Amino acid sequence: MWTFLTAATGLPTILLTAALVVVVCFWLLAAVGVADVDSFDADMDLRGWRMGGVPVAVALSLLTAFAWSLSVGAALVLAVFAPAGPAVGLLRLVVPVGALFVAWAATCLIVRALHRLFPDEPGLSAPSEARTRDATALRAVGSRDPSEGVPRDASPHLRDHAA
Repeated sequence: MWTFLTAATGLPTILLTAALVVVVCFWLLAAVGVADVDSFDADMDLRGWRMGGVPVAVALSLLTAFAWSLSVGAALVLAVFAPAGPAVGLLRLVVPVGALFVAWAATCLIVRALHRLFPDEPGLSAPSEARTRDATALRAVGSRDPSEGVPRDASPHLRDHAA
């Protein structure tokens, strides 16, 4: 138990432990009804991070929980199996960063699966769907790009005739 507490409150992992405490407090407030699950959605858009499709609080909570679990788990493995030394000390500083990247990838996968539970949230491909929908509507109306079918490397003379 002492090794676990040392791993969870060690220097680099303490940052993720503090973030996890904030996440747990937020979800306790949400359970009581003081906070709303989608209260951060107006402030932040996670589609650029490939975590769109669920409320921001859900995505960041998953990211924090995964990163903390991986970081503490790796710190425990290092504490139990690695001999003390400067290389292990440097590795203990790098492990939380690696855990954060692995947690981000896992969160992206889980968010993609959870998107069906949150139909009101914009998905990952909302901009590309909008472009496809607009292009389909233009084709249906009958507007046509006059240079369509003319190769890009064609001379300007051919482009003028196509218009």
